[in-house]
Amino acid sequence: MLVNDISVDRIDGDDQSSINAESVTPKHVLDRENRDTVGTVTVADPRITCRNVDVYYGDKHAIHDVSVDLGRNEVLAMIGPSGCGKSTFLRCLNRMNDTIDICRVTGQIELDGQDIYDKSIDVVPLRSQVGMVFQKPNPFPKSIYENVAWGPRVHGLARSKADLNEIVETSLLKAGLWNEVKDRLDKPGTSLSGGQQQRLCIARTIAVSPEVILMDEPCSALDPIATAKIEDLIDELRQQYSIAIVTHSMQQAARVSQRTAYFHMGDLIEVGETAAIFTNPKHPLTEDYITGRFG
Repeated sequence: MLVNDISVDRIDGDDQSSINAESVTPKHVLDRENRDTVGTVTVADPRITCRNVDVYYGDKHAIHDVSVDLGRNEVLAMIGPSGCGKSTFLRCLNRMNDTIDICRVTGQIELDGQDIYDKSIDVVPLRSQVGMVFQKPNPFPKSIYENVAWGPRVHGLARSKADLNEIVETSLLKAGLWNEVKDRLDKPGTSLSGGQQQRLCIARTIAVSPEVILMDEPCSALDPIATAKIEDLIDELRQQYSIAIVTHSMQQAARVSQRTAYFHMGDLIEVGETAAIFTNPKHPLTEDYITGRFG
């Protein structure tokens, strides 16, 4: 089968995890000296630049010396086994890990050249610039309209009711939801289906005019039809935003991303063009994960 011209015949997604890893784990999986990042971490026009990022939860070293760029108008997929650190790293990009008392982040992460961990940075506007869509849809206990209008109202992005109405409509249009909800904007956001709720959360993120959108397994709780709609939406949103997505589905990474980063036990093992990662991985750890021998 071909997905975006990438052969994924040998990929069975999360079902590969059923393989007994202990019986097939080669020595290079265990050797830390074999975990230097392979591939080109930089891009010509970066939106976010990460250099030598380490993350600690108390005494636990969760992320090891990760450097990678997120390019303008690209989707970067982050893949790897459960617990490999990809979601932890994603949360570094808008300082969501600040909410965890024992978490400490070192290194440098810049958004358009500005260090987001500088003491002068206010995390509230930062999180409007770098929005997050979570694994489980989390609409506010408000109407569909108010779910989208809340952010622009709080951040003072609308001067009038007409401005707010336009932001709500435009955001729902971009999220591919307007035609489905335009006649019931006063209904609770929680009354929508799971896929519609996730698109509502994306509309809520778009409404505050972000520069980057982070997605943490946004389709894991959705059926295939809803997943297809979200994936189509991601491709459309890339024309205006930079997107980083964590996914357990290698097929999804192949479909939606231009570059892919493979994480393993807190290390960024390999990063590069998605087609190259899935058809000709350079690191044996990446090869083992892609082919289902490990992970």
